[in-house]
Amino acid sequence: MAKTYTAGLLSAMAAAAAVSHNNHAYADGPFKFPSFPSNVPQPSSSDPKLPQADNLPQDSPSPPPKVRNDNPRTSSAGFDPEALERGVKALREIASSPHGKKVFDVIKKQEETKLAELAAKVAEFKQMQAQHEIERQRIIYDEQKKLAQHQAQTKSQMARYEDELARKRMQAENEYQRARNQELVKLQEDSSIRQEQARRATEEQIQAQRRQTEREKAEIERETIRVRAMAEAEGRAHEAKLAEDVNRRMQFDRANAEREKWVAAINTTFEHIGGGLRAILTDQNKLVVAVGGVTALAAGIYTTREGARVIWGYVDRILGQPSLIRESSRGKYPWSGMFSRFKSTLARAGSGSSKNGNGFGDVVLHPALKKRIEQLSSATANTKSHQAPFRNMLFYGPPGTGKTMAARELARKSGLDYALMTGGDVAPLGSQAVTKIHQLFDWAKKSQKGLLLFIDEADAFLCERNKTYMSEAQRSALNALLFRTGDQSKDIVLALATNRPGDLDSAVADRIDEVLEFPLPGEDERFKLLKLYLDKYIVQAGSEKPGLKNLFKGKQQQIEIKGLTDDIIREAAAKTEGFSGREIAKLMASVQAAVYGSENCVLDPTLFREVVDYKVAEHQQRIKLAGTDKVSA
Repeated sequence: MAKTYTAGLLSAMAAAAAVSHNNHAYADGPFKFPSFPSNVPQPSSSDPKLPQADNLPQDSPSPPPKVRNDNPRTSSAGFDPEALERGVKALREIASSPHGKKVFDVIKKQEETKLAELAAKVAEFKQMQAQHEIERQRIIYDEQKKLAQHQAQTKSQMARYEDELARKRMQAENEYQRARNQELVKLQEDSSIRQEQARRATEEQIQAQRRQTEREKAEIERETIRVRAMAEAEGRAHEAKLAEDVNRRMQFDRANAEREKWVAAINTTFEHIGGGLRAILTDQNKLVVAVGGVTALAAGIYTTREGARVIWGYVDRILGQPSLIRESSRGKYPWSGMFSRFKSTLARAGSGSSKNGNGFGDVVLHPALKKRIEQLSSATANTKSHQAPFRNMLFYGPPGTGKTMAARELARKSGLDYALMTGGDVAPLGSQAVTKIHQLFDWAKKSQKGLLLFIDEADAFLCERNKTYMSEAQRSALNALLFRTGDQSKDIVLALATNRPGDLDSAVADRIDEVLEFPLPGEDERFKLLKLYLDKYIVQAGSEKPGLKNLFKGKQQQIEIKGLTDDIIREAAAKTEGFSGREIAKLMASVQAAVYGSENCVLDPTLFREVVDYKVAEHQQRIKLAGTDKVSA
């Protein structure tokens, strides 16, 4: 019964709260109930023990929607008083019930319990609000921290970017300064070159004026000698004129006597010849015998001459040296040159080594190259003694670097015969080139020692066969040489020399086993060459040994050397950079000519330096002209 009264009371209170605008509810009875707080959440309407409350907030009121009134009992605003009536009825029942006080106590306790729960929920809400505030502060702190890190990172990146810009700017400034310094250095070098050229031009003018003065002086001396000779000739002519009559009479008498003697001898001779002819003409048998004898004599002479020519041509073709050979250690015929070869062998055995002390003749090479050639000569000698096949060689380098001399010395030290030919001699032979190549190799195979065949200027006919300017005869000659050198030979060492190894045919390059480069001599090699040719052209000049060959020759004047030390020669070696061995030999020959052109035939440092400077300037001018020709071509 109490539960029924309580439910009715709560329903009445909910209805009163719904229709009340001032949050108070009234009923028709002696009871008055306070309203529930608006901010307290109301219990659910499904609980039968709790009244239904409105959960709308007061701070955001909204006008109630207009409800269509289909119930005649409701008012125009849509209010149904039925619930209020039930609540009033329940309140009356409670008031008349003996348990009303208990009901109100229960309701009061329920309200207190709800208030306590609401307070706990408020405290929990405040705690949650505080936690949300703490979380919000933490998030704000994290965001500020991230912002600070981002700002610091941005500042660091800006600092690195500024450093990079500063570094690039400094690098650009350094590059500009370096380029400016290089330009200044180049300007200084150009200025130095111009000054050096002006100095050399001035020196050349001075030397030209000096040579002009010397020529004028020599011309004056020759004119003086001519005038003196003319005066002496006039004096002798005058003396001869004074004795002319006496001499004429004496010569006339002598001529008459000689004429009479020769006339008598001629008359006697013709008398004997006339007597013989008269005897032959008068006797027919003697005439036939005389004519037959003369005819037989003429026929015999002609037959002997033509037969000897044919036989000698056959012997020359079989035993003679091929026409392509320019120079050879073998004689033209097997029996020729035996005495000269024996004499040269004794001379080499007596000397033991060459004059320059390098054991390699007059060839002065780089130590590494000389060692390589000595190894090749020893290997070639051992190859011949063991009957093994020889190895072909290629010598390349600038002209005048000693390729031919090195090949000759290589053959001599290895105990082989030596033969030299040049590639330029093959092209003029035309269709005969193939025959001459085969004759050359057949002749080379007859050597008992083995033969080193050195082909100088090999690129003249061993060039690439695809060249358009190469004639058919040259191709045939090249093919003939390739045929004869297809296999490794035990009789012939083929040594090729060229200034342009890239022009050789690929098949020729395939036959090469050893490749040696002959560079221009260095300073030490130029010093040795200068000493060598100084001894050859200056020291030994005028010191020929007496003999039949030099008996009728005029004696060469001895050259006197004064003050020419090794330091001066080494200075000349430093100046002659880029000179080949042949150019150094020509330089020393020019020194010899300058010494013979002087008055007292004395070589002093001044004359030596003058000739060296002149030849160095000539060498540089020749290089400049060669470079100009290449550019124009």
